[in-house]
Amino acid sequence: MAKLVRPTSRYKASYLSALREFHREGRYTYHDLDELDGDFEAHVADERKRIHPENIAVYRVPETIYWLVDGDEFIGRLELRHELNDHLLEVGGHIGYSIRPGRRREGYGTTILELALQKACECGMQRVLLTCDPDNVASRKIIEKNGGEFENRVDVVRDGMEYHKLRFWIDVESQLSGRESCRA
Repeated sequence: MAKLVRPTSRYKASYLSALREFHREGRYTYHDLDELDGDFEAHVADERKRIHPENIAVYRVPETIYWLVDGDEFIGRLELRHELNDHLLEVGGHIGYSIRPGRRREGYGTTILELALQKACECGMQRVLLTCDPDNVASRKIIEKNGGEFENRVDVVRDGMEYHKLRFWIDVESQLSGRESCRA
């Protein structure tokens, strides 16, 4: 059964395998596989420290990174941002997630977002913003299935980068109503 865990070296082989899959899609190529393989502990430490306020200058806002795992397999990565700056309010949102290419279309996208909403509720978040690319139909369906209400489309240029995003809000507590209490 899939669950969220904090980053740990236990999933090194599977994480690196997933990263190879992403590289074949041209994604996350800024991660050097040989470098990560050589010092995976440093990568795990970096993933784990993003929640601390003293690291905001590096990571924009406090965020908690979780990994979705199923058994011993790394399935996906979740970023839960505890607050938004102007950039994230416009094009990033509170929640970002990715599912390794080889495990898509198996329900893991829905699972990771459901679990993300639970974590958001535990942090006291009442509403969360999610964004997706206009052509990412699967992500849009996952967001809507989890209570996402479409707000608008934004097309902006920031620091020379073009962003085209659909913005959705989810009322966390109403989406989780009828389930166990979301307070940790």
